[in-house]
Amino acid sequence: MPELPDITLYVRALTDRIQGHALSTYRLRSPFVLRTVEPAVEDFIGRTVTGVERLGKKIVLAFDSDTLFFVFHLMIAGRFQWRDAGYKAGSRIDLAAFEFSDSGGMLVLTEAGTKKRAALYCVSGRDALLSTHSPGGVEPLECELSEFAEALRLKNQTLKRALTSPRCISGVGNSYSDEILHAARLSPFKRTGQLSDAEIETLYRAMREILGSWTQRLLNEYEEAGRRFPGPGSVTAFRKEFAAHGRYGQPCPVCGSPVQHVVYAEKNEMNYCATCQTGGKVLADRSLSRLLKDEWPRTIEEWEG
Repeated sequence: MPELPDITLYVRALTDRIQGHALSTYRLRSPFVLRTVEPAVEDFIGRTVTGVERLGKKIVLAFDSDTLFFVFHLMIAGRFQWRDAGYKAGSRIDLAAFEFSDSGGMLVLTEAGTKKRAALYCVSGRDALLSTHSPGGVEPLECELSEFAEALRLKNQTLKRALTSPRCISGVGNSYSDEILHAARLSPFKRTGQLSDAEIETLYRAMREILGSWTQRLLNEYEEAGRRFPGPGSVTAFRKEFAAHGRYGQPCPVCGSPVQHVVYAEKNEMNYCATCQTGGKVLADRSLSRLLKDEWPRTIEEWEG
């Protein structure tokens, strides 16, 4: 699922291409992609894109100075592609296509796999946008340490769940939460109520370092590639430079111990280093299930809730 660094990359690429351009045509190929009835997509025809922004893990296109909004939630497998103007969306993974006047191209929403979770919401007014689509989590690269600490302590839950809950922290998901916790040398199973002030500060600094450095890295790569629209390899949950996520069984870059994992929510996995993060303790999936009981979400939708 694209997270803050990847979403920021998409925002930059879309801003370069469609801001200041009016929506001229659209095509919805999947009956499930549009999740709202009013306003209608037709109401956006001829309206100019005045801004592109991130709202948690969603991408928002603002039309006519915050009058109307497209809200895209890519979920796990949703991605954007930029095609030549006039592209006839016909691939099995194409969900929707949007052409913007004088932009020279077409924005195509795609989704691989059989479970169609990616969604488009049409919204009228910023108040409705925020009340409906902003879960309220603090912005990790903008909040102060005190705000971060307050958000963590609102509920006694595991660090993994706190970091990935959109009601607690905005824009962080499975991949970057693994990297943040590894950098902070904190167990994903430790509960927020057990954290000392020093541990919260360590986590805060690790979060800002991981998210900030990866965001800048992706933006730099975009510029170095001549602002080519991000392809599948540019927006991914698995990067060879990661320390923990997606590296099960491989040596931890810090201590050399094999990275461990816990599988949950439709075969997704959390990765951690037992030596660096859990005092050498490896917790089996069944043990984790008993430990967390009903807290650990079983589906992707629950993670996003």
